[in-house]
Amino acid sequence: MAYVDIVTALAILQFMVFAGKVARARGRYGIAAPATTGNPIFERYFRVQQNTLEQLVAVLPGLYLFARWINPTYAALLGVVYLIGREIYASTYVKDPAKRSVGFGLSVFPVATLVVGGLGGAAWSLIRSAG
Repeated sequence: MAYVDIVTALAILQFMVFAGKVARARGRYGIAAPATTGNPIFERYFRVQQNTLEQLVAVLPGLYLFARWINPTYAALLGVVYLIGREIYASTYVKDPAKRSVGFGLSVFPVATLVVGGLGGAAWSLIRSAG
């Protein structure tokens, strides 16, 4: 489970880095809080942060469900794919939002796999124990 814990910490740190980039973009483009619009590049940084927050809601419990019911090493590996996908998503989205698809796919696929796998593993455990 140590690998899962490391990936979890890295996902949170990655989100914090994205939040820092939003703060720097606020200063660079003159967008005072609480505004979230006003400069297209700032808005891209902000959307990366928000989309990552939306993904964290699923990836973190997914990691632990998958690790518990399927395999912690595979959970951590899927988590690493998620982290790489988030980095690709962030860099491409800020440059050109139309090119975010690869990074988005590399983020969403592991999240879906973790959650569905964890659910399936838990359900299978219940079925086995009932029979």
